[in-house]
Amino acid sequence: MECPLLVWMLSYNHPITPEEYDKCYRTMQTCIPHANVPYAPQSQDSIRQMIAYMLPLLMMRHRRIPRAKWRDCADANGKHWIEQDPDNSGQPTHRLRAMIGYHLAYENNLVGMVMTQGRQREVINIGLGIKQLCVTPEDLSVPVWAESQHHKLTPLEISFIPPTEAPEVILRRLCIILALKQAYIKAIGQPIGFDLSRLEFNLPGESARGDGYPLTGWEFRLWQSQIAVMREDGEVETHQYQCASAFFRGTEESKFIWQKDRKELETWVQFLNIDQLLTVLPKLSD
Repeated sequence: MECPLLVWMLSYNHPITPEEYDKCYRTMQTCIPHANVPYAPQSQDSIRQMIAYMLPLLMMRHRRIPRAKWRDCADANGKHWIEQDPDNSGQPTHRLRAMIGYHLAYENNLVGMVMTQGRQREVINIGLGIKQLCVTPEDLSVPVWAESQHHKLTPLEISFIPPTEAPEVILRRLCIILALKQAYIKAIGQPIGFDLSRLEFNLPGESARGDGYPLTGWEFRLWQSQIAVMREDGEVETHQYQCASAFFRGTEESKFIWQKDRKELETWVQFLNIDQLLTVLPKLSD
C-alpha cells in the first residue's frame, strides 16, 4: 500500500491576542461545522483545539482546493477523512483513490496533523502522538515522574527506563514509548481512557504487541520537534517534543522508521508557526 505520508507541525509560539482568537474562531465556525470547541479566549486548551481543527483547512488551501469542493467525513470511531469534489461524478475511480485520511494531535505549544491519500479503507487507520520532553509538575525529578507513569507500561518497557540511567535518557525513552502508544490508539480509533499497558513497544527489538499478540502490518515513524516559544513576559524558551505516527499498511511485518536527518525529515514533515496561519486566515473560507 503505497500511500504517501505527510505531517504538518504548527508551533503556537507566542501568545494569541483576543482579536486573533476571534478571527480564528469565526473561521472555524464557518468552515468546520463539526468542531465543538467552547469560546474561551483565555483557555490555552481552547486555542490548541481551534488551531488543530484549522489545519485541514490550511492543508486543503495549500493544495488550492476551494472549501466548497471538499467535505470532512468521519466513521463511528471518529476516524476522519476528506472527500474531494463529491459533486463531480466524471471520474469516480480517481475520487475513490483521492480520500485524505488524517489525524490531529496537540500538546502544549505544538499542534500536529498526519495525513495520507488513497482509498478510504486504506487511509483511516492513521494516528499521531506528541509528547513534550518535560516532567509534570516541574518540581518533580525525572525518575519520580517516570515511576508515576509505570501504570501505562509493561514490565519490559519499565526495564528500558531504570532509575540508574541518566535523567535525559529516561525522559527520552519514556516519551518515545508514550508517543507511540498515543499514535497507535488514535490510529485504531480508541478513546482516551484506553489502558495503555495493553500495548507493548520493544524499542531495541523494533516490535510491538497488543494484548500479548504481535502488531503486524504497521509503520511507526519517530522524530523530534524543537520549537522556540515566547512567554507572556517576553522571554523565549526552547521546547522539545517527541513525535510518533502510526499507519496501517497491511504488510507482513511492522516497521519502525527513526527519522533523525533534518533534511530527510523535511521531505515529509512541514514545520509551520501560528503567524503563517494568521496570514492566510482570510483565504481559508474561499
